[in-house]
Order: sequence, then structure tokens, then C-alpha cells
Amino acid sequence: MNKRILNIAVLEPSQIIFEGLTNILSKSGCYFKLFRLDSLAEIENLYKAEKLNLVIINPTQIQNRTREFTSIKKNLTEIAWVGFVYTFIDNHLLSLFDKIIHITDSQESIVDFICRLVKEEHHSSQLNEQEPLTDRETEVLKSIVAGLSNKEIADKLFISIHTVISHRKNISQKTGIKSQAGLTIYAISNKIIQIEDYQS
Repeated sequence: MNKRILNIAVLEPSQIIFEGLTNILSKSGCYFKLFRLDSLAEIENLYKAEKLNLVIINPTQIQNRTREFTSIKKNLTEIAWVGFVYTFIDNHLLSLFDKIIHITDSQESIVDFICRLVKEEHHSSQLNEQEPLTDRETEVLKSIVAGLSNKEIADKLFISIHTVISHRKNISQKTGIKSQAGLTIYAISNKIIQIEDYQS
């Protein structure tokens, strides 16, 4: 089983705080690669080199640079942006982050958050790597959702029942779904069918 490694950059001026975060993450059992940043300007270059997944920032580091931060965040939408707070910070500044971690949070809650992010990244990666359905498989899927039997699908598409069964198997393998209800949800969510067409 492949281990999903999360690339994390930390923009934190305090060596003690950085070492503390590193120590917490190293005991988590999840897999991380940590990078220490000295400025916002380094984020985009590091992203190009290392495909960052998460950036943890002390909000004081963007206090007078919100425009620059917002611009970087807008360009790098795949990154999760986390503020690490241990002093009073204006709510407007905190609202610029996707998630906030406080220095008073338990080690368990910080680790849990990071590990959940690893799982989400892994799931997202699997979805992105999912092989698309062929045009013929899409036609078969529409017929399955419509409630047609294998013979009816074969007659409609002028193919053999054996070919229909083969397409159904491929559809299940590619989507990870076997039930008609599950395939219907898949077809609607991927805009293969319109929900209105299947409402009585």
C-alpha cells in the first residue's frame, strides 16, 4: 500500500514553536515532509518544486501583507491554508485562512486534523486518477440508470449481452460502484444524466 506523504510548509519566526510543531507531527504516525519558510514570497517557488498540500502560517506574518497573501492563495487553490495562533489576532485576518489551529489545542486534535487532511488528499488523488468512462460505457450507464435489463440494453445499443456485461463490469471497476442507486447518484453528480429525467 502506498503511503501518502503530505508536503507541509511552515511560516513561523519562532524556532521553539516550529520545533514544537515538528515534534508533534513526527509522533503522529502520518507521513509528512516539512519545510520552513522565512517569507510569503517563498511559497510559490516551493509549491512548484514540491507540490505543497498545506501551509501553516503565523497570522502575524501576513498582518500588513493581506493583499499579497490573498493573491498567493487565489493562485494556489489546491493548498490548505492554516493559521497557527498564539496571540490575539483580528478576526478579519483569521477569516482569510481555511482553518485555525490554536497553541492551546491538544496534540491529539492537531494530529487528527493533519491526518484527516492526508486522507482527504489521498481520496482526492484517487478521484483525480480515476479512469474516465468511454462513450459506450456512458451509454450503458444511462441505460442501467433507466432500469433496463442486460437484454434490453443489448437490443437498444445493437450489441451482445456478453458485451453489455463486460461494459457493466468496467463501469463498476472504474467508479467503484455496483448498485443501480449508487450508479444513479454517480451519473447525476457527474452530469451524465439530469435528475429531472428520472423523477416521476
